[in-house]
Amino acid sequence: MLADTFQRLNTYLESQVIGQPALVKQLLIALLADGHILVEGPPGLAKTRAVKVLSDCIEGDFHRIQFTPDLLPADLTGTDIFRPETGEFTFQPGPIFNALVLADEINRAPAKVQAAMLEAMAEKQITAGRNTYPLPDLFLVMATQNPIEQEGTYPLPEAQLDRFLLQLNVDYPSEASELDILRLNRGEAQGLEKPEAVHVTKDTIFEARQAVLNTYMAEDIEHYIIRLIMATRQPERYSEQLNNWLQMGVSPRATLALDRCARAHAWLSGRDFVTPEDVQLMAYPVLRHRLLLSYEAQAESVKPDTIIATLIEQVASV
Repeated sequence: MLADTFQRLNTYLESQVIGQPALVKQLLIALLADGHILVEGPPGLAKTRAVKVLSDCIEGDFHRIQFTPDLLPADLTGTDIFRPETGEFTFQPGPIFNALVLADEINRAPAKVQAAMLEAMAEKQITAGRNTYPLPDLFLVMATQNPIEQEGTYPLPEAQLDRFLLQLNVDYPSEASELDILRLNRGEAQGLEKPEAVHVTKDTIFEARQAVLNTYMAEDIEHYIIRLIMATRQPERYSEQLNNWLQMGVSPRATLALDRCARAHAWLSGRDFVTPEDVQLMAYPVLRHRLLLSYEAQAESVKPDTIIATLIEQVASV
């Protein structure tokens, strides 16, 4: 029954966010694995729409934050405001105090703002002045960045990237999907009825997260995850090519993320056990933003996905 609810949610989201099934599924996996997602892709590919439609389906508030170079940490976290009638300062929460937050073009904000996001994402709390305030129990950040425009941007440091559970690269929809988008937009403009939305409570989400953690993972699969992670740190054991491409391996956060995401993928696929294919499919969004490529790999324009494919090919799954 619990899995059916999320299957219906997935179907509804795909009907409203056409041509981006990977984005929809990874959003749900991030929700189930209690993590955050970084999305790269050109403008206009329904990144904002995906989070907005998801927020309409779950119990929680949504807020979009447009990141700009002149943004201040207080614009994000909130600040103490003086109340003349009481002669005291009271804290006015900022837009980060919402269940679903879209951080649009996060790499356009300076380091101070990025640091404020880091605390929120890693510890689910905000420090303002001398006080620390907890964020909602249900808290998910989807950040976007445009991979084409680099002028006036502040690249996210490795510590910030490591806080994201997943990184997803979004591409243009197919010709058939583009036609469906056209018809959906026309129908919305004409005020035609939408399919009935699926409503999911916070308790249901927390129950589903527990079910994901209880999804069976054999000891061989656990060792497979560890071997993949260790291969990023000791690439010389596998091939000279990998050793030349990788400057630094991934952190233990990647191990935890790959474990939870593989379980979430299996559970969302209707299974109560994890397979090597679940690990391999989730290795791409879990690892691609965590790998630190060498100068040689950058000079040769080697993509992180190429390195991950090589890792999967060379590391035995059993």
